[in-house]
Amino acid sequence: MNFEIYPTEDFQKSFKKLTKRHRSLVADMKEFVKSLKKDPYQGTELSQGIRKISMAITSKGRGKSGGARIITYTVQFDEFGGKVFLLDIYDKGDFSTIDESVIKAKIRDLEL
Repeated sequence: MNFEIYPTEDFQKSFKKLTKRHRSLVADMKEFVKSLKKDPYQGTELSQGIRKISMAITSKGRGKSGGARIITYTVQFDEFGGKVFLLDIYDKGDFSTIDESVIKAKIRDLEL
């Protein structure tokens, strides 16, 4: 399968804020994107196409359970591929979860 990864504006803003606190986040994200291209359906499905994926932040030293959460929206065009939108990223220490209505509003803003 060939999936393209698209970070949204909200994701980029949140990511920039987190990189100021966690120096390893840029390298961790590169590894995450590689794994996401191989398996876009990893993580916990919240709703159809919406997933919450745990990602370790190396500089925190707590593994995936104490790391970041990334909300994705996957659109599969055919059996060969599709698009994965990175909707948001947050530190689990900041939020335990994100409201589903907020996620759905972000998807509506994508203008697919």
